[in-house]
Amino acid sequence: MLKKNDKLSLKIDDLNHLGFGVGHHEGLAIFVPDTVMGDECEVQMIKVNKTYGVARLLSLTKKSEHRIAPRCTLPCRACAYRLISYADECALKKKSVEMAFRKAGLSDVEIGALIPSPEVTHYRNKAQYPVATGKGGIEIGFYAPKSHRVLDALTCELAPEMFSDILKLIRAFLEEYHIPIYDEESGAGLVRHIYLRRGEVSGELLVCLVLTENSLPKQEELVSRLCTAFPETVGILINVNPEKTNVILGDTFHTLWGRDYILDTLAGVELEVTAPSFYQVNHSATELLYAKAREVTNLEGDELLLDLYCGAGSIGLSMADGVREVIGIEIVPSAVECARRNAIRAGIENASFYAADASDAEQILRTTELARGEDIRPDIVILDPPRKGSTEKLLSFIANTLSPSRIVYISCNPETLARDCAFLRPLGYDIGVVTPVDLFPMSGHVESVVCLERQSDVI
Repeated sequence: MLKKNDKLSLKIDDLNHLGFGVGHHEGLAIFVPDTVMGDECEVQMIKVNKTYGVARLLSLTKKSEHRIAPRCTLPCRACAYRLISYADECALKKKSVEMAFRKAGLSDVEIGALIPSPEVTHYRNKAQYPVATGKGGIEIGFYAPKSHRVLDALTCELAPEMFSDILKLIRAFLEEYHIPIYDEESGAGLVRHIYLRRGEVSGELLVCLVLTENSLPKQEELVSRLCTAFPETVGILINVNPEKTNVILGDTFHTLWGRDYILDTLAGVELEVTAPSFYQVNHSATELLYAKAREVTNLEGDELLLDLYCGAGSIGLSMADGVREVIGIEIVPSAVECARRNAIRAGIENASFYAADASDAEQILRTTELARGEDIRPDIVILDPPRKGSTEKLLSFIANTLSPSRIVYISCNPETLARDCAFLRPLGYDIGVVTPVDLFPMSGHVESVVCLERQSDVI
């Protein structure tokens, strides 16, 4: 029986979505950071329980043919697939979708070819950086693995290069005016995070400082410096978060200068995107995702499309020219306001948006029916839920009450996607080809899209 500090030789068979190599010893799965499939190594156990173990790498006795020079060297280790090629990464991501459907009892469902990201570095249009006080002064970067210790890292292979220059300017300002930095343990201090968002097509930049209070000392000076150095800036905001929590954003935003949103164009639609609005972080890959979603939706021109978890309306608005009407539902009120303004800006008159939880779709539709004096039954339902997936209550309502001919499900979590597909199948829906789309190169995450069609014999 293995125990802590034991040393052993291990062959790595797989690489999980967290970037840990996976080997096996006497039937026990052992996770080893800094290894990849095919490595042979000497390890030392640092944790052992009944179901798995964790070890640290002592040495490589044989390097895998899959191992490459690190694509990212930051110590935060957030880039799970930094030690393998992008081709190998894509293969692992498709495999993760296949495994999720197999575990859900859906091994017969076809997993199509993964659509790779056009860009594998500097693709993120949004980044959030914690701020802390370290031995060398103010540190801005990312959290160390499994901790809230901030690692000073102003550059990141996934973020736009200009973000590094913005962070340098803000750090210099904070140091010059001796502005207190938030301390997680005591709750004292002012500056917690720096949040940056950039439009890929427009180039517009939104800068947001997360503070414990409503204002920042010398804030007019910071505005002047940012606008001078970065003329792309269209808005500078303060988000107020006074709570002792690991949640980054608070509920309140104040605009110091400019506007509280950027404009960007996605899938042919100009969108207004506020700081709290959901907007996919990889623009070019998202356009491929939406194109695939539209393809599998198979629009015929006269459908009513219900867009649940619609965010700022990007998916529904991108399909509005191919359907009779779009109804979108989103829980974030500011995102709904964005969606409404986006429809007006684009001249789209057949789309309406409502602020509510997606699980309240029944109430929204019934209220709309009363106002219109007609029965509303969507022909197509689009689901794009958060990682936790949808709820059985909502899925049951969609399948049993609305009974749309097609349900198009976009998901950032293969396991909850497979779970929800397994729930919908016995309710009368055939599961089409699942297409993985890589929106998050070097991370362990993968997006997927699938169309479920109502069986012809289901009334």
